[in-house]
Amino acid sequence: MLFEQIAANKRKTVFIVLGFFIFVMLVGCAIGILVYNNYLNGLIMAAVIGAIYIAIMIFSSSKVVMTMNRAKEVTSKDQEPVLWDTVESMAMVAGIPMPKVYIVEDPSPNAFATGISPEKGAVAVTRGLLNKLERYELEGVIAHEIAHIRNYDIRLSTIAIALVAVVAILSDLAMRMLFWGSITGGNNNRKSNDNNGGGGAQAIIYIVALIFVILAPIIATAIQFALSRNREYLADATAIELTRNPVGLADALRKIGGDTTKMKQPSAASESIYFTTPSKGEKKTKEKAGWFDSHPPITSRIERLEHM
Repeated sequence: MLFEQIAANKRKTVFIVLGFFIFVMLVGCAIGILVYNNYLNGLIMAAVIGAIYIAIMIFSSSKVVMTMNRAKEVTSKDQEPVLWDTVESMAMVAGIPMPKVYIVEDPSPNAFATGISPEKGAVAVTRGLLNKLERYELEGVIAHEIAHIRNYDIRLSTIAIALVAVVAILSDLAMRMLFWGSITGGNNNRKSNDNNGGGGAQAIIYIVALIFVILAPIIATAIQFALSRNREYLADATAIELTRNPVGLADALRKIGGDTTKMKQPSAASESIYFTTPSKGEKKTKEKAGWFDSHPPITSRIERLEHM
């Protein structure tokens, strides 16, 4: 059951990522039709902007994420011996270099990982997590975060964030170009083509492309969160592969899900990388995920763990 779950989640992730890239290219095609009356120009523009933005995001340092979340590095085992030992042992089991260790001074129990590769990995936990979890529960959470690093989830989520940003940029750019074209008469060429024949079909294509570009940022965000939810399930399954103890992670989820302490200043941009959504406990324990939820329901995660 465990390895079947991991394999199934990996397959789903491949399809979602592939679909995401196709979606971005379709947005480019729609913009090409709207602005240039040629889908190929928009496709090239989307590919170039996407490649540049993804490269910038990937090579951004994880220190930026740690700074955004007010995380302070633990530089020696003497500072936080339990946390240090847990991260070290889980990294050893996973077969990756030991990540850097950080603490976020916040009473809400939570954690997250960063790093575009295992060699640049980092794990951060809140003070609330250390104070409220038993050692075996902490091990389950740390194993989950180590799994994100080993599975290259951070790189994947970074690409997803970049693609959402690219779609938003393309959509906004298209609206501005259309608006400017309507003022300067830059759309006369397309209107002329409409009048020369096939105007009805071209008008329908134009309307569909316009609606698609307007809705694109919303659809892209929904795809990003679907990918994020799927990676959480995969990290849970991988964590059990590392610890061989589904009870620890399940108990940690129950305890965190029942905790109503809200994070003081959570970074909205970092919400999807946390162990659970950094919000009130009653929201965490809802039974069904919405399209714009970055994490699956805790009850669903626990149910899957209980069947492993």
